[in-house]
Amino acid sequence: MQIRVGPLDNPQVLALLSEHHQDMLSHSPIESVHALDISALKAADVTFWSLWCADQLMGIGALKQLNKHHGEIKSMRTSAQFLRQGVAHKILAHLIAEARVRGYQRLSLETGSMDAFKPAQKLYQQFGFQACSPFGDYKLEPYSSFLDLAL
Repeated sequence: MQIRVGPLDNPQVLALLSEHHQDMLSHSPIESVHALDISALKAADVTFWSLWCADQLMGIGALKQLNKHHGEIKSMRTSAQFLRQGVAHKILAHLIAEARVRGYQRLSLETGSMDAFKPAQKLYQQFGFQACSPFGDYKLEPYSSFLDLAL
């Protein structure tokens, strides 16, 4: 397995990002979907990683800098054929390690509040994330859960 920065122009990555966005739309109204599009993932304050096994995309994740002490996890997704094989665990561990290297004191994320998001919530809690108030530009809404990790 290899974690790479990008590539946001790879067809497998584009397909997984599209799947991710469509899945979010199936659980939440459009105004409550906070998944980043390609242009937002290319922004200077976002670093996007992909996890590969040879030439097969296993999963993706991104880290957005909110300020010099606070980062946000974005676009976590595992490819369907690699579900329940530790992919999300590996990507999340990488994102947390990178946040520490960058000197962040806090790492936050927004995820869905519905049952479909329970596995993701459980993973984040295993890493020590705890429920928190909305951060950044987020507002309290019924479709979102907010989690936070002190680094």
